[in-house]
Amino acid sequence: MSTIVAISTASGIGGIGIIRMSGENTFNILDKIFIPKNKQNITEIKGYTIKYGKIVDNNKQIDEVLVSYFKAPKSYTTEDMCEISSHGGQVVMKQILEVCLKNGAEIAEPGEFTKRAFLNGRIDLSQAESVIDIINAKTSKEAEASLNQLNGFLNKDITKIKEKIYSIMVDIEASIDYPEYDIEEVSNKKALNTLIDVKNELIKLENTFLNGKIIKEGIKVAIIGKPNAGKSSLLNLLLKEERAIVTDIEGTTRDTIEEFISINGIPIKIIDTAGIRNANDIVEKIGIDKSKDIANKADLIIAIFDSSKELTEEDFEILDIIKNKLNIIILNKIDLKNKIDENKLLKINKDIIKVSILNNEGVDKIYEKISELFNLEKINLDNSVTITNERHKNEILKAKHNIENAINSLNENMPMDIITVYIKEALENLGNITGENVSEDIINNIFSKFCLGK
Repeated sequence: MSTIVAISTASGIGGIGIIRMSGENTFNILDKIFIPKNKQNITEIKGYTIKYGKIVDNNKQIDEVLVSYFKAPKSYTTEDMCEISSHGGQVVMKQILEVCLKNGAEIAEPGEFTKRAFLNGRIDLSQAESVIDIINAKTSKEAEASLNQLNGFLNKDITKIKEKIYSIMVDIEASIDYPEYDIEEVSNKKALNTLIDVKNELIKLENTFLNGKIIKEGIKVAIIGKPNAGKSSLLNLLLKEERAIVTDIEGTTRDTIEEFISINGIPIKIIDTAGIRNANDIVEKIGIDKSKDIANKADLIIAIFDSSKELTEEDFEILDIIKNKLNIIILNKIDLKNKIDENKLLKINKDIIKVSILNNEGVDKIYEKISELFNLEKINLDNSVTITNERHKNEILKAKHNIENAINSLNENMPMDIITVYIKEALENLGNITGENVSEDIINNIFSKFCLGK
């Protein structure tokens, strides 16, 4: 493979920047551009060591740096590899990148370092996918789930399931190759029990995806209500910052505002929407239609009402929107005289939260209610496997379907060669998760989502 190089730190100004290089010519290129304070032959330099010196181009110093050495096969890619830690300016990092390219390196594709780690057998495909998940993690729970996958927890579970399937294949082959021993009946019974066990294991993995989806994608929460009910003020309070403009003028919010908060390590996307009312302004009308659409697609609706005013036609429209959706009803402005008919609201939701956003009173109950509705406190990873990847879930579903077909075929006394077809397809499905027999197109698609330098 060629020797690749890329800037691994994010674009922008920082204290340090890292230029990563990997491939068989890494140390030859480094020898041309790096002058260490204490010169040593590469054979004398141990892996996992750091040397101080300067990067030069035609004897002109570019920067003073630290260079970390990683010798094959004990590196991220399993190839000879180095990381040049320079000052964090974009100009300096680009100059170092250019001098590496000038001396024989090639620019790395997105995710190519991790792709090489996979192709060279250091990690499986599910572990490679967890790297980008760790980078993109929005909360501690998502990072923890991704780290568990990087540590090979999913691979271990898949391997155990595959070993059980292989044991069935051995028994089937024995019954076919040695029919004179009349072991078919015993093999069929053993195969059926094992297949049922495998199916249960796959169901257990499949069931983790519900929590996994919440951990990775979060919970989409729409705040809806009439103008000036307190939607934007609630958003600001939940975010603990002045994110939305708040005025006494009705219709201030005309488009959605989306921000994330974290509850028990789970990402919660809070969406502030335009106030729902009969509006004449065409721009406001578009915003109101968008509010209704977002409310319909949300996992949870927070409907906020002004307790100091009587219910209006717009309030009843809001109640109609939320009646068949998971919802939290909030009565705001409890610091003022109550004029609202709570009985109308209780028909939709028996558990109403009363708050004064102005005085920051009762807002903690909203966090508690969201946690309760989605059982967030019970999402505990504890070094266990949680499926967060849609591709993995789909392959597990396919494997389960093939195992079910094999079970049905055994119960119907179908020929063993037919049962074997289903079992082999299940093995292929599981192999697609770890990357043993996955297509090149899928591999390229996965690594195209990575950032440069990873």
